[in-house]
Amino acid sequence: MSDIQKIVDFLDKAQTYYLATAEGDQPRVRPFGTALLYDGKLYIQTGRVKNVSKQLAANPKAEICAFCEGRWVRVSGELIDDDNRDVMAAMLEKMPQLKAMYSPDDGNMQVLYFKNAKAVFSSFTEAPVTIEF
Repeated sequence: MSDIQKIVDFLDKAQTYYLATAEGDQPRVRPFGTALLYDGKLYIQTGRVKNVSKQLAANPKAEICAFCEGRWVRVSGELIDDDNRDVMAAMLEKMPQLKAMYSPDDGNMQVLYFKNAKAVFSSFTEAPVTIEF
C-alpha cells in the first residue's frame, strides 16, 4: 500500500476532516468529507462558487486534519486546481451523494490536489509518522 493510500484510507475511515484556509489574515476552517487518490495524487472537491474556492485561488496553502480512533492526521501543502474531467467523474463515482449537487460539466465542480505536501500521523501514545509527497 502506498503512503498516499494510507492517508486516503485514514480520511475515508474518519469520514470528516477539517480544511483550513486563509482569508486575508483570518483563518477559516470547515468540515469536508471528499478524498480521492487519482493518478498518485490526493484530491479533494468543492464548488467554485464557495468562499473556500476563492480563498484557495488567492492563497493555495492549506491544511486538513482528521481524527479517528485516538489518532489524527494533518496534511499541509498547496491545493492545486485541476480541471481534469476524469478526476471529477472519479470523485462522483466514489461519492455518489455528490451527484445531486455537482457534475463534471456544470462549471461549478472543482477538484484540487495536494502539491509539496506533508502528512503527519500522530497520537498520544506513538511517535509521529511523517509522509512527504
